[in-house]
Amino acid sequence: MELEVRHLRALCAIADTGSVRKAARQLGMTQPSLTTQLRRIESALGGQLFSRERTGSRPTPLGRTVLCRARPLVAEMNTLVAETKAAVIRAAGPHLRIGGTASRAMAGWVSRVHARLPDSETTIRVDVSANALLQMVALNQLDVAFVHEVEGAPLRIPDGLERRVLVAREPQFIALHAHHPAARKSVVSLSDVAGDRWMVDPSVDGEWDGVQRALRASGFTPRVAYGDYLTAADMVAAGEAVAPCQPTSQPRHGMAIRPLRGDPIAVELFMASRALPEGSAGVDALYSDLVAAYREAAAAATTYRQWLARNNRPLLHEDELSRTAGCA
Repeated sequence: MELEVRHLRALCAIADTGSVRKAARQLGMTQPSLTTQLRRIESALGGQLFSRERTGSRPTPLGRTVLCRARPLVAEMNTLVAETKAAVIRAAGPHLRIGGTASRAMAGWVSRVHARLPDSETTIRVDVSANALLQMVALNQLDVAFVHEVEGAPLRIPDGLERRVLVAREPQFIALHAHHPAARKSVVSLSDVAGDRWMVDPSVDGEWDGVQRALRASGFTPRVAYGDYLTAADMVAAGEAVAPCQPTSQPRHGMAIRPLRGDPIAVELFMASRALPEGSAGVDALYSDLVAAYREAAAAATTYRQWLARNNRPLLHEDELSRTAGCA
């Protein structure tokens, strides 16, 4: 087998994420496909590049040697592709590339950007991995990204990015079955749901670490099911699991959303950017649109709106609170 840049990119992704599973998600591959590709690469090079451990994949001495040579090659190729695409975009006219982790604010943000820049082409990239989105901004594959950083699980923020914090500490709520005993409470304690099966998406950067840290700090060892949050919502509505959720989430039929006492799980929300292409909206304008979209999403979420008022948080202005009081 002859090594190609895609093979080197795969090795770098495994090393950066520390996991074949996470690297596969980042690369848009299945885990079995990447595992097979890694075996072929190791066979071609004649040695093991990663040691498989309980906590993930670590480069072997041979792997570190290969990575030292591979990283500059991958970086040069990324730069070549990014600069070429940027040149094509500039030739085509005004263009803005927006990225984000899943958020209720995304649709409102994009709508505001479209209204501000009606003649500009806008592309959207949503990914569960904040680290992947930040890397895309750094490589000029995205202009801005709206992401979250789980408390206690720092993201890898590339050099040269500007970070504008939208919410320094957004509490994460709990989604549970509407007839769960804890759903009768306005605020749920971790002890109320410690015996339940928790469903988390392990591909969301820092998500499981944050949940696990909060539960263990309270003396609980949770039962866990892994899956994406679309499946998690189905499991919660069926009464088979509980799941952490964003406070701006809207409950579906059969589901209740409640804040957790003491807010043990939290994230920081921020917008990351580089210098934007000529003809696009300035960073200030994009951030202003994002703030407005997030406030709108927060005001539409009854439980979050009540939590904000109860905790005297300044996210929403008083006139917004009174204007949306009938949204229950």
